[in-house]
Order: sequence, then structure tokens, then C-alpha cells
Amino acid sequence: MRRPLIAGNWKMHGTQKSAEELLRTIAKNANTVDDIELAVFPPFVHLSQCPVLLANSTVHYGAQTISEYSDGAYTGEISATMLKDLGCHYVIIGHSERRKIYGETNAQIAKKCIAACQAGIIPILCVGETLEEREKELTLSVVQEQLAVVSVLKDNCTDFADIVIAYEPIWAIGTGKSATPEQAQAVHAAIRKQLPQSRIIYGGSVKSDNAKALFSMPDIDGALVGGASLDANSFLEIAKLCNNSF
Repeated sequence: MRRPLIAGNWKMHGTQKSAEELLRTIAKNANTVDDIELAVFPPFVHLSQCPVLLANSTVHYGAQTISEYSDGAYTGEISATMLKDLGCHYVIIGHSERRKIYGETNAQIAKKCIAACQAGIIPILCVGETLEEREKELTLSVVQEQLAVVSVLKDNCTDFADIVIAYEPIWAIGTGKSATPEQAQAVHAAIRKQLPQSRIIYGGSVKSDNAKALFSMPDIDGALVGGASLDANSFLEIAKLCNNSF
């Protein structure tokens, strides 16, 4: 049985103090949602707080991106080995903001996924379409193209089934808009046909007021939460709604 996952992507937010408060509150209340898995993704500079503040909890943590290179003269990059050394369990790869703002390609994303797998870190591979692509009814073809990296991973990841897929329609990220549960389910179902064992989570303006309906869909295994994950109460409320849906 697939265990639901609620993951909080903090993006480029927070100070040492606010990160500490957020981590402490989530860790303290994680036992109220024992049936699901919680994970947080702080900026790189706050990751070192996680091993201490989450040590006595069930909360996992990870990074928001990773380098495709193992080491070398790559100023500003963070390798899989470095993340593993910090105790990272997951890493988000291919987020639409990385694809759009930093020009990450499917080829780069495949290499990043391989680097993570080989270091023993589970990738959360993000896929999703733009508003223009949806309006042209290209959603499934775009998502399938982005999922093509999966064929490369099968030959490089011993625990291939552990890879998490996050469907995030780009038009719903940070806009306050969200795919309807039926729209999200249609894409999740298509991904499920290709990856029946993988967890497939939804991202895109997930909040406590739309989470319950999303989690009622049979192929939605949790959420990648953005802005709402910066407030411990909101994040935990979404987790509780997920916990009560499975």
C-alpha cells in the first residue's frame, strides 16, 4: 500500500529563527498524523538545523534541488554527497520554477535524478504543464515527455519504485488557482498507468480549503505544499486532512 506523503517546499523563505520555530512546531505535532509521512524542504542554509530539530520525530527532510555533478569546480552547486551527509532523505528535482527560471532541461533533470539515486536520496520528480499547453489540450503529452527521464532511471536506481512523482500544473503554482480534483485525478491516473507502484502527489496552491477534495481522488497520494507550508498550523491541517482521507 502506498503511504501518503505531505511535503512542504519552503522555497526561498525564512531566517534561522523562523526556520527553527517552524521545524520545532512540525516535529512536536507530527505524531498527530501517524498514518501519513511528513517531509520538509527548507532552503540549503537551513538544512543543518534539521538533523537536530527533527531528530526525535518521524519528519523527513530534503533539499529543493541538487547538482548533476558529484564534485568539482561548480561554484554555488550542492552535490548529492553533501546532501546525504546532512541526512537528506529526499530532493525535489525538476520543479517548474527551476525549469522556467534557470532553464533546466529534461536531460539535466535525468542526470540529477541519477545523482540522487546513486547517493541513496529519493527524488521527487516534478512534472506539469503551462496554461497555454492545457488550453491546447497538450497536458498529457507534456507530462509524458517530462516523464521520459523515468526510462533512464530504471537502469540507474536500485529502489526505482521509491521515486515520487509530483504533478504540478504550472498555471496553479503561486497563483492561488488550483486544478479541480477531477483535473488533477485525470493526470494522476495517466501517470499511474506508467508507474503503478510510485507515489504520485499533487502540487499547486494546495491549501486547507481545497486539500480534502483533492485527497478524495483515488490516485492522489498526498501533496507538495508551497506557501501554506510556511505556516506550521496550515501545513499540519493539510496533513490531518490527508490523514483522515486514507
